Parts: sequence; structure tokens; C-alpha cells
Amino acid sequence: QVQLVESGGGLVQAGGSLRLSCVASEIMLKFKDMGWYRQAPGKRRELVAAVTSGGSTNYEDSVKGRFTVSRDTAKNTVYLQMSSLKPEDTATYYCHVLTTSYWGQGTQVTVSS
Repeated sequence: QVQLVESGGGLVQAGGSLRLSCVASEIMLKFKDMGWYRQAPGKRRELVAAVTSGGSTNYEDSVKGRFTVSRDTAKNTVYLQMSSLKPEDTATYYCHVLTTSYWGQGTQVTVSS
């Protein structure tokens, strides 16, 4: 059973930065495409950023230029560096192994104005 553990969330003022981490329990995940999703109260879960096993990335339009997704295969970890945070970025952020049923438990990000 694959486990994903996110960390790094918290409360930050608008304009601030946070770095989320997602550690996977299985080394095989270095061959998988990974995604960061977020879900705000009353809204659908949305894909924020994704990174392929080869390192290619893509982003949701509202975070382009502010968020950076990366992975460290040696540490079996995926990161989401978030900068210039806005109150509308407030949500629970989830790590996900794309095309599988594996999700992390989520980490809360709250951006105050």
C-alpha cells in the first residue's frame, strides 16, 4: 500500500511563501507522474501543478509564475514551492499519484489578507 505524506502547510500573510513536501513510501513512485491538487471549502478539487517522471511540469493558469513543482527522486519526494501567495490560494493541498487512487491526507494552507 502506497502512502503519501504531505507537510509544510500553515498560515501565511498575502505575498508570503510556503514550500509543501510530499514523501512517498514506495521508491517505485519515481517512475510515476505526480500532481498537487487543492480544494477550498465548497469548491471542487482542482489540479494545481503536475510533474512527470521525466521532469516536465505544467500549472493551472492562476498559479503560473508563482508556484513551482519539483521532485527529488533520491528522496522519493515531490515539492510545491508557492510564492506571492494570495488569499484565494487558501485551501487544503493534496499530493496525488496521477492515474492511480493514491492520495495524501492533505495539508492546510491559509493565506491572510
